[in-house]
Formats: sequence, C-alpha cells, structure tokens
Amino acid sequence: MPDDDLWSAVGDPTRRRVLDLLLAGEGTATTLADRLPVTRQAVTKHLAVLDRVGLVHGTTTGRERRYRVDTDQLARASAQLDAVGRAWDARLWRIQRLAEAIHATGAAAASTPATAPATEPDPEDD
Repeated sequence: MPDDDLWSAVGDPTRRRVLDLLLAGEGTATTLADRLPVTRQAVTKHLAVLDRVGLVHGTTTGRERRYRVDTDQLARASAQLDAVGRAWDARLWRIQRLAEAIHATGAAAASTPATAPATEPDPEDD
C-alpha cells in the first residue's frame, strides 16, 4: 500500500467514520449511509477508496455488498501512521530545543551591556 494512498484514504473524516462504524460490525453502503450525513452513492465511493488500499473488503451476497474492516491491514496502517507521528514529534522537539537555545542566546546577549567600539583617534582633531 503506497503511503500517499493510505494518507489520502484515512485523511478524509467521512472515511474515518466509515471505518469506525465498520469496526463495530459489517455494513452495506445503505446501512452506513443511514448513519452518516452523506448519500449512499458517496458512501459507495468512500468504500471503494478504503477497499483499494485494503482497509476494507466487500463480499457480495445476493444484491447486497457487505463490507468489513481488514483488521490486520488496519493494524499495519495504524503502526505506519504511528511511526510517522513519532518521527514528526521528534523533529518538532528538536526544533523547539533549537528555538529555545537561540532565544536563550539572544536573551543573554541582550542583557550584556554593550561596550563602545574602540576607535582610532581622528587625525583632524589635532
């Protein structure tokens, strides 16, 4: 599953809500649409995106297509997203420490009295 496809799939709040609903049990586009503020057609499109990245799978029974979450794939995706989150947390922590060091250096320099620069005597003053 390419990262961009995964990020796109779980980046949409409606798709995340679909996953939440399906974690409680199987569902069809119609049953999911009854619990979401979108049409059945929109739910079908969201399910297709989730199916394409392997987070859900659909099985046809008669005229209905029932979807369920692939918990193994969801666990892998969750671990991948957690790893990315930890990496960004570490980066942001380093940036914060750097900013604090710069701020401390600037504050220390501001509290040190400035000395007048040494100048050579002006020959015209003689």
